[in-house]
Amino acid sequence: MSEPWLVVIDPQRVFAATDSPWGSPMFGAIVEPVRDLAARHRTIVTRWVPEAADRRTGSWRAYFETWPFADQPADDPLFDLVPEVADLAADGTVDATTFGKWPALERVTGPAPELVLAGVSTDCCVISTALAAADAGATVTVVAAACAGSTPENHAKALDVMALYAPQVTVV
Repeated sequence: MSEPWLVVIDPQRVFAATDSPWGSPMFGAIVEPVRDLAARHRTIVTRWVPEAADRRTGSWRAYFETWPFADQPADDPLFDLVPEVADLAADGTVDATTFGKWPALERVTGPAPELVLAGVSTDCCVISTALAAADAGATVTVVAAACAGSTPENHAKALDVMALYAPQVTVV
C-alpha cells in the first residue's frame, strides 16, 4: 500500500468560530494535533460549501430552511479556512456540497487508499467521510485527538460508532 493521505476535513470558520451556530467548542484543541499529522503525511484539506439554491434537491432544501445563516455563496468568508491551518491547503482544497467528502476525495487519492482523518465535525462530516470511504474499500484511521465534534458528547458517540466498523475504520 502507498503512503497514507491525511485528510483534514473542513477546518473552516463556520465550524471553528465561537460566534457560528456550527462552531465546535473543541476546535482550538485540534489545531496542534492536525499540524503534527500534516508534518508527517501528504495532506488534503476539504471544505464544505453549499450547493447553489437552484440546484438543491430533496432534504437539502429543508436543511437550508433550518440553517438559513449558512445559505451563502461558496466564496463567502464563512467558508474560508481558518488561518491556523490555511497553509496546509497550499495546493488548493477538495470542495464538496455534501457532508461526506467521498467520492470527491477518490478523484485525488484513487480507489481504495489509506486515509488518516482529522477535522470537524466528528459527528457529521468526519463520520460521513469515514463510512463512505470504508464502504468503497479505503482503509481509514480516525485520529480522535485531531477531530472536533459539535459537543464532546457527540464527538465520543461518533467515535464509538466508527469503531464498530473495524477493521475498515480504526479509531486511534
